[in-house]
Amino acid sequence: MQSHVNDKYDLVVCGGGTAGCAAGYIAAKKGLKTLIIEKNIHLGGTITSALVMPAMKSNTNDINCEFLTDFINELKCYGGQITYEDGNTGWFNPELTKIALDSMMKKVGCNILYDTEIQSGITDKNHVKAICVSSKMLSLYIESSYFVDATGDANFSAILKNKILENNLSRQPMTLRFHISNINLEKFSNWLLDFDKDRNVTTSCKIDGEIHLSTACTWDKDKNWALWPIFEKGIKNGDITEEDASYFQIFTIPGMSGTISLNCPRILIGEDIDPLNPYDMSNALIKAREQIWRIYSFLRKYFPGFEEAYISNIADMVGIRESRRVQGQKIYTKNDILSGTSIKNPVLHADYPIDIHSYKKDSSTLQHSSVDYELPIECLMSSDYDNLFIAGRNVSADFSAQAALRIQTSCFSMGEAVAKYTSEIMEGQFK
Repeated sequence: MQSHVNDKYDLVVCGGGTAGCAAGYIAAKKGLKTLIIEKNIHLGGTITSALVMPAMKSNTNDINCEFLTDFINELKCYGGQITYEDGNTGWFNPELTKIALDSMMKKVGCNILYDTEIQSGITDKNHVKAICVSSKMLSLYIESSYFVDATGDANFSAILKNKILENNLSRQPMTLRFHISNINLEKFSNWLLDFDKDRNVTTSCKIDGEIHLSTACTWDKDKNWALWPIFEKGIKNGDITEEDASYFQIFTIPGMSGTISLNCPRILIGEDIDPLNPYDMSNALIKAREQIWRIYSFLRKYFPGFEEAYISNIADMVGIRESRRVQGQKIYTKNDILSGTSIKNPVLHADYPIDIHSYKKDSSTLQHSSVDYELPIECLMSSDYDNLFIAGRNVSADFSAQAALRIQTSCFSMGEAVAKYTSEIMEGQFK
């Protein structure tokens, strides 16, 4: 394997997902020499690879939202973003996001290494000096003043042997999302609005002349789901299984006429699939694609407007809600979420609830706080290294707090905060 030494960077971001994109973009915009290392061939992470859209709505109080604002404006140029009738600006087109993010990084001069994996780190006591990455048969040694672990699974922190928080609770089930196209949305929307009168569950509207809608149904009995009798009929007739019907949620996609994104199937094998175990993950993927075919066939048979529909995309990344969480200088807790203590210079501001999915029926949690909450920068600072930051769902938080912090808007803010904090440190060093 050939080796090469790169120039030294101010900031190297490991992972080009939601948090990593924000960190890389804002750092470069602030004038830092910045590099994003991404294992896939595009940026975006959960948005692009896992097809997760829309971003869940949260009250950000406009704290560390510069990246999100720029991203929305860029995506609008490609016709890949809408603001839904509830005011949620996070309805993104996953494919056009790939193009928009490339464009954004180019404008600010953020360097990207695609198709590249982190192999090892070079450290000196509590300081990360460089990392070794590889792509094909080329090995690169990259030096940097600061590093960000935005890998989601905290792979970089694990390589460096930074402390990882113990998981004492059962993991949340994963999802393999997919798209169905060639739907007669007008026919489906008219039927759906007539069939389900609950506008807290089912909504539809026209935006720029296109129909956009959302609906849901789960096996949990916390709501009187209007669609559940149809799913029960499908189960009774052998068209779907009870597990297939455990969680169903759909959204239309900006710039994809006649297409919906499905936030399902929920993958239920046993009661604790380990997202870090390749055997578990391989079995989960096989089962999920079997579920996708059954759900698709069920929709064509039972839902008006789906008669000529087809599967147009299956995510190439599983939607993982929690795997590793890194120990930072502070561990954010469930009590911090519920107390809503205001802090000076918060990383983010949010009101998204503690959202814990369960493998068992009627066991999921959606716990709202009576007040908004804010995250301190210490939760994004490594406990073991003085120049390593954490951003994204691998945040230093307990299981319940992470279940509120893991949404895309909060991950954007985490990445942006790390970039701004690093910029301030480096400015101070040169004054």
